[in-house]
Amino acid sequence: MEPLRTLFGEEATLLRETDFQLLLLANLTAPLGVAVMAAILESLIDPLGATPGNIGLMMSAFTAPAIVMIVVAGVLADRIGRKRVLVYSLLLFGTTGAAIAFTTDFEVALVLRVVQGTAWGGLIPIIITSIGDLYDGTTEAAGQGFRFTGSGVSSALSPVAAGVLVAIAWQFPFLLYALAIPIAALVHRYFTEPSDAVGKSSQSARAYASEMLSLVRRRRVLMFVVARALGTMVWIAFLTYNSLIVVRLLGGTSVQAGVLAGIGSVCFATAASQAGRITSVYDSRLVPLIVANLSLGGGFLVVLYAPGLAVAAVGIATLGLGFGVVLSLYRSLLTGVAPESLRAGLVSVAESGGRVMDTATPLAMGALITFLTPTLGFTGAIRLAGIGTAVVGGLGGVACLLVASRSPPVDAEAWDDEASSVPGDDA
Repeated sequence: MEPLRTLFGEEATLLRETDFQLLLLANLTAPLGVAVMAAILESLIDPLGATPGNIGLMMSAFTAPAIVMIVVAGVLADRIGRKRVLVYSLLLFGTTGAAIAFTTDFEVALVLRVVQGTAWGGLIPIIITSIGDLYDGTTEAAGQGFRFTGSGVSSALSPVAAGVLVAIAWQFPFLLYALAIPIAALVHRYFTEPSDAVGKSSQSARAYASEMLSLVRRRRVLMFVVARALGTMVWIAFLTYNSLIVVRLLGGTSVQAGVLAGIGSVCFATAASQAGRITSVYDSRLVPLIVANLSLGGGFLVVLYAPGLAVAAVGIATLGLGFGVVLSLYRSLLTGVAPESLRAGLVSVAESGGRVMDTATPLAMGALITFLTPTLGFTGAIRLAGIGTAVVGGLGGVACLLVASRSPPVDAEAWDDEASSVPGDDA
């Protein structure tokens, strides 16, 4: 255990707890939805009878349903319990994903991806909420960081595995999704859901929605939700245009672009693993979050104006470190600011906002680049669009934090008599 303490601090004891281990195990499946597919899309065109123009629908069919289903899953988790939603989501995610290996009909594959994306909505938000149910304070922040680190590892390794498997047979990568099925069985058998997190929201759906709206309208809570979405903006912009920047602006290759993306993933996973330590060092999360937001925006600007790959790598590392801290601490704040009866719903609203940002950012940047290219050329257009993204994502996050820090704290006791004291509700 000493090596773990050296790496992650005193909160490393979390990694020995069965409930937390099960949540980490379930969490490893969620990144597979995008990471596996991103590595094999081109290889699916002929087997599924698709075209280069429409094969991208295999990604959109997965991501679009989650925007709505994340919120629905959160409401269900507050009403019937986290464990049931998580187990059913894992089963549906695994079976529909693996089923794609048994069809050569593109439309059937798209339907299966839609259902799989729907199931994804019951994974990450419920896992984040469950960590908030089980732990508080520095321990909870460390748990969110470890979870995010696991996502980074899964995102980095699964495309490699998919690439190896697709070289054997195009169907084999889809069998990776089947890993969610035995994990669902383990969660069902061994995960112990806190009794006070089950069925806390017994009021009518209308009453629940009214309370949720009232909570989100609180200025501090709203700023956390918006800031969490903005934190995604810069990272998704980098992932979307990384290869174009490396190849067209820096004269690199697609392989080098992949290596640089890997550096970013390793850095965000490393930073996320230190969330507990960061929280224990500072009395408030305001300072580390401001620094992390500035690292996000500043790192992307370095990438855009880098004279070579070495400088770009420094910018990507800075961006990745900021992203790892930003998402880990924002998620910790959100689970802490909400009463237990609304916690899953609030986390789901915030995660849905992040999913919207994932979808909207590439579209907005693409439209702006297309508009500016005739005047500025591609290099000038992508740099100007990138500057806008860095400013809105980085400085916008800082602005939200400053507003939140000057807003009245949310009294969770007024919402839920059984809610424990809210840790880390100090931005």
